[in-house]
Amino acid sequence: MSVTLLTCLVAGCAVMMVLERRGLPTTLALTFKGDVKRETRWLAQYGQFVCSGIAALLVWQLEKNPDRRKAAVVIIIAVTAAAVIATLVKRLLSRVRPGRENAGKFLGPSWKHANYRESFPSSHSACAVALSVMLAVLYPPAAITFWTLALLCAVLRYVMDAHWPSDVLGGIALGYAVAYGAVRVFHVA
Repeated sequence: MSVTLLTCLVAGCAVMMVLERRGLPTTLALTFKGDVKRETRWLAQYGQFVCSGIAALLVWQLEKNPDRRKAAVVIIIAVTAAAVIATLVKRLLSRVRPGRENAGKFLGPSWKHANYRESFPSSHSACAVALSVMLAVLYPPAAITFWTLALLCAVLRYVMDAHWPSDVLGGIALGYAVAYGAVRVFHVA
């Protein structure tokens, strides 16, 4: 794990959060139609439950070495851990999403589900990065493809006004840290 990258992501998240709170215009309010809308929705789901499950199943089916097959289970563990931690942080902080009343404010702890106040961190970004880290560790020649998919997912969360830029950076940092933790704990390589 690159501590420098993780530090830059956390610092970038903090800087963006300060700028957002000071009124830096960050929402886009773009409208997508037709094929562009469908394709962006597909890319925005990279790393989510079905996608991660299929990726893990493919690793399980394609790996002949039993030691590497366990990576399929670790993929599920890493992505699930990223999702659970992101959800816990969302519920503790309760940041209001862009375009909503009190947008950007932190409302404090609430264990009740309310999508409008579950902005920070982006769990889509966290899960996408966790999946990509796991797959890039297993298949280094395809790392650029995996990282591109994760970053497209993260950027789309912002472009579609579902999150603030700091939410996305926070999600990326979370997914990165969780996945590399799983790689170390479970000795995936």
